[in-house]
Amino acid sequence: MLYIYTTYICLIIILAIIFRKKNYLSNYSGEKHQLFSNKKNIPLVGGLFLIIPLVLLHFQNTFYTISLISLALLGLFSDIKILASAKKRFLFQFTIVFLSVIFLDLEILSSRFTFFDNLLDMLVFNLLFTSFCLLVLINGSNFIDGLNGLLLINMTSVFFILFKLGLLSKLPFDKNLITCLIFFLVVLIILNLSNILMLGDTGAYLLSFFIGYLIITCHNLNPYISPYFFITLIWYPCYENLFSIIRKLRSNLSPFEPDNTHLHQLVYAKILRKITKNKLAANNISSLTINAFNFVIIYIGSTKVYSSIYQINLIVISILAYTFFFMFLKSNTQN
Repeated sequence: MLYIYTTYICLIIILAIIFRKKNYLSNYSGEKHQLFSNKKNIPLVGGLFLIIPLVLLHFQNTFYTISLISLALLGLFSDIKILASAKKRFLFQFTIVFLSVIFLDLEILSSRFTFFDNLLDMLVFNLLFTSFCLLVLINGSNFIDGLNGLLLINMTSVFFILFKLGLLSKLPFDKNLITCLIFFLVVLIILNLSNILMLGDTGAYLLSFFIGYLIITCHNLNPYISPYFFITLIWYPCYENLFSIIRKLRSNLSPFEPDNTHLHQLVYAKILRKITKNKLAANNISSLTINAFNFVIIYIGSTKVYSSIYQINLIVISILAYTFFFMFLKSNTQN
């Protein structure tokens, strides 16, 4: 299996280089939100290369495969500007995710609050709430995919923590395939940090849905683990999404339209001004800094997975830290 993965990795490196030289599936279209970090044409092929490893991990489940392929096609249509409308993309996202929740039998079983758990016992509410959570994760992941490695390292860290805790052993996955997938994700991170390829919407949709699927499944198979531990794992992209929506609405902006005021963009701008004028270096330093902080949070969370109070406190500290640094950097930018 390792030999097959190694061959596949060599193939994608060659294809990525060819795509970049031929300017296929280029990331740069001149849109405002792309100007802040990179004007080079980098192929959006990371997501396409992810399809096979993710499908292979659980190919026995037809609905799982259909869900991934559907989201990959939606992301691809977005990347190549066939589906340019953010509102239409969200409508398609909701449809795919809602049907996936139904056919994959995904549900959030407990919040450890009696009133909310009573609501979760209602089938329709559970379906809608589970879909909502996945949509928040998917779109938040797409938001943070603005710097090289930011999303890839974040999601790989979550996958690694789940693997380290042995939570993936209860899933019907081949252990060798799990190890190979971790290795494959590390290679993608290196290629991404080197500006050889980017995930694009295709990769963001695929990877975030896959991690969401794992988290909900692990939550169901391990009811004694606090549900807030699983929120700790993905607090960053989820809060990025919710915070951005509130921020845009307060500024009378559409929450569907991209802008240049996300935390990672402010961190990047600060590093570019104060540390290095090299855009790629500033890009990677920003990404690694944010991911280092986030990894510390989720690693600390992994030490007490059964304590809801501990996890809630950790989530609150993370949110306060995010908000503080955002406000600090934003005020410095305006000044």
